[in-house]
Amino acid sequence: MSTPVDHYKVYPSEDLLLRTPSNEWIIFAWSQSDTSCHEIMQPKVASLRQLTTPISVSPEGGTARPFRGIYYDIRRRLPYYWSDIKDGFNYRTFAGTIRIFFVNLLPAIAFELDMERNTGGYFGINEALFSSALAAVVFSTMSCQPLTVVGITGLISLFNYTIYHIAVQQGIRELYPQLIAWVSIWAAITHWLTAIFNWCDYMRYITDFSSNSFGMYVSIIYIIKGVEELVDQFNSGSLPGGYLSIVIALSYWFTVQALEGVGDTTLFRPWIRKSIADYAYPIATVFWTGFSHIPGRIKNTDLLRVPHTRAFYPTVDRPWLVDFWNLPAKWVFVALPMGILLTLLFYYDHNVSSLGAQEKRFPLKKPAGFHWDFFLLGCTCFIAGIIGIPLPNGLVPQAPVHTDSCTEYTDRLVTSKEKDDDDEDDAEAIKHNKKTIIAAWVAEQRVSHFLMALMVIGTMTGPLLVVLHTIPRALFSGVFFVVGWLGIPGNGITQNMLYILSETRFRDPQDPRQQLSRWRIAYYILFQVLGVGFSVAISQTIGAIGFPVIIVALIPLRWVIMPRIFTKMELQVLDAPTADSHVVLASMGGKPEMPEITRERRTRGSDVESGESSGVSSGVMDEGMRSRDGGEEKEDEEEGKS
Repeated sequence: MSTPVDHYKVYPSEDLLLRTPSNEWIIFAWSQSDTSCHEIMQPKVASLRQLTTPISVSPEGGTARPFRGIYYDIRRRLPYYWSDIKDGFNYRTFAGTIRIFFVNLLPAIAFELDMERNTGGYFGINEALFSSALAAVVFSTMSCQPLTVVGITGLISLFNYTIYHIAVQQGIRELYPQLIAWVSIWAAITHWLTAIFNWCDYMRYITDFSSNSFGMYVSIIYIIKGVEELVDQFNSGSLPGGYLSIVIALSYWFTVQALEGVGDTTLFRPWIRKSIADYAYPIATVFWTGFSHIPGRIKNTDLLRVPHTRAFYPTVDRPWLVDFWNLPAKWVFVALPMGILLTLLFYYDHNVSSLGAQEKRFPLKKPAGFHWDFFLLGCTCFIAGIIGIPLPNGLVPQAPVHTDSCTEYTDRLVTSKEKDDDDEDDAEAIKHNKKTIIAAWVAEQRVSHFLMALMVIGTMTGPLLVVLHTIPRALFSGVFFVVGWLGIPGNGITQNMLYILSETRFRDPQDPRQQLSRWRIAYYILFQVLGVGFSVAISQTIGAIGFPVIIVALIPLRWVIMPRIFTKMELQVLDAPTADSHVVLASMGGKPEMPEITRERRTRGSDVESGESSGVSSGVMDEGMRSRDGGEEKEDEEEGKS
C-alpha cells in the first residue's frame, strides 16, 4: 500500500483504501451503478453517497506486530455478534440447517468408514460424530466466520491412516494413539504461532492457479475414496451385494444431482423448486436407505451397513483421554515435522474453505476474520488430539454449500431478441424469454451452524445410532461421488479445458480468452495438471503426508516463475486472486499487487531510464508506447495506490 496522502483520484473499478488518524485502513466499495471518477478530499470522504458502509482493514505489520490480526478480527466482528443471532430467525436458516447437516454428517461418516478400514478400527462412528460436534459448537459460537463449516475431510483421513501405516512399519502400532496425539499437539502449537504472528495475511497471495488445482485434487481424492468403498463391498461382502452397492451409489449420486438441479429449472412454482433443491440430500438418503430394505431379494442381499456402537463411548476399549504423556521422547520429536506438515495442510485447506464460503458472488456484508479462526482451529486440534478423535478443519468442496443454502435467490425474467447470421438485414428478430437467478441477500448468522451442532450431538444418542445402522455403506460411496463432483464442473481447470476443445465459431465473442492462443491456455493448464497429478500420485504412497508441500509450492510457482513464462495479459485473463471480496481482504491487510504488474512496471522504469539517456529517438518510441498502452498504464498506477 502507498503512504497516505490528502487527495485521491479513484475509479469505481477498484476499492479505495484510506488510513484514519488511529492508523487503521478503511476500505470503501463502490456501487456497481457508479461509472464516474471521483476526486476525494480526506475529511469529506464519508459524505459521498456512492460509497457503501466502511469496513476497517487490519493495518500492516506482519510478524513484527504479534496478535495484530487476531485483535482486529475480533474488533471488527464483535459488534455484529447480536445481529448474527437475530438474523438467524428466518426460513433460509432452517433450510440451511437441514442441508448442511446432511452435507456435513454423511461425508464425515463416509471418511470414518475409510479410516476405520485403514487404522485397525481405531476411529469409528462416535469419533466422527464427536469431531463434527466439537467443531460445530466452537465455530458457531466463537468464530469470526460462522458460515464456514468445519468437519472431517478426506485429507485428514488420508493423513491419519498414513501415520498409522508408518507406525506399523516402525513396529510401534500400540503407540499410534499417543503418536497421533502428539502430532495434533504440535499442529495446535504451530496453528497458534501462525495466527499470533499474522501469517494468515499471506493467504491474499493465493490465486485461482493454486486454489483450482487444490480443489481439483480434493475432488479426485473424494471420488477415489468412493471407488475404494465400493471395492470393499466386494472384498468384505458378497458378489450380489457388491453389484447392488454400485447401483445404490450411482443412483444416489444421480438423485441428489437431479433434485438440486430442479432449482435452476422453470418447473413448478418458485417455492416448490426451492423446497426440492433445499432438501435434496434428506430425500435421497431416506429413499435409497428404504430401497435397500425392500423385502425379498434386495433385503436378503448381503449389503454392508454402518456399524453400530455404544452411545458416547470410544469405538475401541479405551478412555476418551489419550495418555500422550507415555510416548517415548524420541517419538515426541518425530511427531514434530508431521505436525508442521499438518499445519501446512490446514493452513491451505481451512483458509481456502473460508474463502469459498465468502466468495464475491455471495452478497455478504459482515467482515471476515482469518487470524482468529485459525487460532480457534488450533484449539480444536489440541482438544481433538488428546481425546483421540479426527482433527476437524474446513470442508473445501462443501465450503460454499452452507452460504449458498443461506442465500435467498430471486428468479428474474430476461427478454432478448435474436437474429440468425443467415437472415437478411431487414428480417425481424425473434423474441426469447430466459430465466436468470439473482442472489438477493444472505442470512449471515450463527444459528444454522449451532443447530447443526445440536443435531450432530443428538445423532450420538443410542436411538439415532440404531437409525444410522440401517444405512447401507454403499450410500456413502454415492456421497463421495456427490461431494467430489461438486468441485469439478465449475473448476477453472475444467472450464479452460472445455474452452480449448470447443469449436471456434461457437465461442462467446465477449470471452476474454478469445484474446489468447489455445496453445498458451493449454500450456497454462499443464502446470496445474502436473501439480494435481503429483499430489494424487504421492497420496497413494506411504509418503502421502508430504502432499501439502506440493500444494503449497504452487503459490511461489505462480508468483515467481509464471510471470516469467506468461505475459501480463495472459495471467490477468487466466488467473485472479482467490480473495476477491473486500469483506475478506479486510482481514488480510488489503489486496496485494500482482507480480506481473510489478514486473512490467520495473521493466518500463528501466526503459524510461534508458530512453532519457539515448536522445530524441527513444523519446519518440516511449510516446508511441504510451499511446498504445495508456489504459494499462493508468490501471497500473491506480492499482499501485491500493
